[in-house]
Amino acid sequence: MDQSNAPDTAQLMEQILYEVKRVVVGQDRFLERVMVAMLAQGHLLVEGVPGLAKTLTVKTLADVVHGRFKRIQFTPDLVPADLIGTRIYNQKTGDFSTALGPVFANLLLADEINRAPAKVQSALLEVMQERQVTIAGETHKVPNPFLVMATQNPIETEGTYPLPEAQVDRFMMKVMVDYPTDEEEFVIVERVTGPAVQVNAVATTDQLAALQAQCRQVYVDPSLVQYAVKLVSATRTPEKHGIKDLAHLITFGASPRATIGLVEGARALAMLRGRNYALPEDMSDLVPDVLRHRVVLSYEGLSEGLTSEALIGRIMKHIPPPARPLEHEQKVA
Repeated sequence: MDQSNAPDTAQLMEQILYEVKRVVVGQDRFLERVMVAMLAQGHLLVEGVPGLAKTLTVKTLADVVHGRFKRIQFTPDLVPADLIGTRIYNQKTGDFSTALGPVFANLLLADEINRAPAKVQSALLEVMQERQVTIAGETHKVPNPFLVMATQNPIETEGTYPLPEAQVDRFMMKVMVDYPTDEEEFVIVERVTGPAVQVNAVATTDQLAALQAQCRQVYVDPSLVQYAVKLVSATRTPEKHGIKDLAHLITFGASPRATIGLVEGARALAMLRGRNYALPEDMSDLVPDVLRHRVVLSYEGLSEGLTSEALIGRIMKHIPPPARPLEHEQKVA
């Protein structure tokens, strides 16, 4: 990988994070995952109670990178046309014109995705996968870069439509957002009740696309790819990896999308941490986020009070990450 522009890259990402943190207090881990998803061109599923700056984070990030931001509040009466757009008849001219929907944005926030029926959910998930929509036989590509962040509210589950496991798989990561600490909450109140902070656009969407291309050049050692394959394989056939006692607790394991997500995520996290090669800790840090929504527990597992996080933790204990190869720097110099 070309090192000539590495300092510029690190500086640009620092500036982006600095601007976002001028508005968003705390939530460092969540913000890091949003940046990882953006660099790795993946999508995020976020679970957390209301009022934890999920919308604010994505909107601020869109402002900082000069991108288009759209927010869709999912409700039970939403139809796919509200999302992707529709054909409109003009009575004066007698012609049809296409009105594109809110999915045509760089950063799209799908708020409370589990409040909309399956038809609407699948319309969004199709755009996420194909990065284009078809309206009346015409194909329209969504802008590049394109990141979807969908939120799920863990409370008030009445009248919600759970996302099918096969569709949840389209999300690169599922991130849990927790309450701020007392110190962070004090700063949040001061900042919100004080003078409004104006963020500066320090990058463009073209620069962001260049960062994404650069992320693909980050070196991932074959031993790390093998580690990702073993972890994901252990969620499907634990007995092959010496953890037979977990087999009855799992109904479905993770798909190859999880393995790809681990490798791409490790690249992005390494880049965020200022390196042009991935280390084992870059990958192991992301394992719970990449796997938690892809592992489906059996009734037996659920009756034991087991969570997918606990199960993933047990798998990680049995499959240690590879040793840090000393020749990394020589290989990529």
